[in-house]
Amino acid sequence: MKKNKVAFYTLGCKLNFAETDTIINKFLKKGYEYVKFRSFADIYIINTCSVTKNADKELKKLVRIAIKNNVNGFIVAIGCYSQVNPKEISLINGIDLIIGSKEKFNIINYLKNFSKKKNANIYSCSLKEYNMFIPSYSKLNRTRSFLKIQDGCDYKCSYCTIPKARGLSRSDNIKNIIKYAKNIIKQGIKEIVLTGVNIGDFGKIYNKKNKSNFLELIQAMEYYLNDIKRIRISSIEPNLLSDDIINFISKSKIFVNHFHIPLQSGSDEILNKMKRRYSKKIYLERIKKIFNIMPSACIGTDVIVGFPGEKEENFLETYSLLSELDISYLHVFPFSERKNTEAFFMKDSIPQEIRYKRSKILRKLSKKKKYNFYIKHINKKKNVLFENKKKSGFIYGYTDNYIRTKTNWKSELVNKIKNVTLLNVDNCGIMICK
Repeated sequence: MKKNKVAFYTLGCKLNFAETDTIINKFLKKGYEYVKFRSFADIYIINTCSVTKNADKELKKLVRIAIKNNVNGFIVAIGCYSQVNPKEISLINGIDLIIGSKEKFNIINYLKNFSKKKNANIYSCSLKEYNMFIPSYSKLNRTRSFLKIQDGCDYKCSYCTIPKARGLSRSDNIKNIIKYAKNIIKQGIKEIVLTGVNIGDFGKIYNKKNKSNFLELIQAMEYYLNDIKRIRISSIEPNLLSDDIINFISKSKIFVNHFHIPLQSGSDEILNKMKRRYSKKIYLERIKKIFNIMPSACIGTDVIVGFPGEKEENFLETYSLLSELDISYLHVFPFSERKNTEAFFMKDSIPQEIRYKRSKILRKLSKKKKYNFYIKHINKKKNVLFENKKKSGFIYGYTDNYIRTKTNWKSELVNKIKNVTLLNVDNCGIMICK
């Protein structure tokens, strides 16, 4: 009997990747054949993102690719964008089915047949009905796994659609997370990345008092997960990154000294307009605390430029702060108007050309920051977890503090952690090691 072929493409964050893998596994258990997105498939499923307009454009591009691969392919959009703006997606030619954030985990139940539709069917519940936590972790990558520990967000940042896409903050319990982590370890995966929308808010369930917190979670993982080599924390809010968490990670045998701490703006005036829950002073304190006890730590950050009302002096405040801080890299985002957010209706919109100009300036700074961080480690010994892909005769990997490395291909290095010497940075910004 011929198996139906299903292809997936994931847009957006690490959490989306974890959830996609969970959904793929459900298809495999039902007898589907999983294939690459740029090949022939009976069903094409796109896990969407609602953060920026670029994600919307990417969805349209992926629909065109699917149609090119199979003009009769059944195309499904799932996830955040499908939850926030299903009617907008229904206007995209070629999409047959639109599934919201809750329904995506039961997508197979909505696939009655694969015949193309004139108008897309929409299944998307209200956020009040989205009141459960669905465990997820990725396992298609044999080197590292993204483990979902938390979902949703109670913050009301004025530019963000995520609370409307994923609902209130909620978490798995520590016992379950330990169980899933052990399952990951059994598959030979060496690194776990803790993911969520707002992981520092771990323990909260629908505005109820926390039964546990993020510090207790990572302490439990340190105690019970003796066989894992590395655990990496994804993005964590500066106001939730406590001294106790920083101190614990500095002494940990398995949690690595890599932090991603969103700044968004170096101007308190703009932070207030964004409705962020910290000040520039708090951010500075967190960075200084980390480097006082972990001088080789890697710290990345997110920055939004061109937010409504961001004057030149506000931007220069941000640039000055980032120039002075020991930040290792920046993720720079030009402000993107999203419907159903407070910022969408704000006055003093910044022209696109100024947003682009400011983005370019900060990306140039990021490149410089990353290079300076890398060269500080030249001639030092570091442990590198090597991946399973061969490219141009090289094998690639990451140090514990997130330095991208490469060395001559050796199959015996795949999915192994090796102590190497960092030699120099190549023209692509990758550290050569041996």
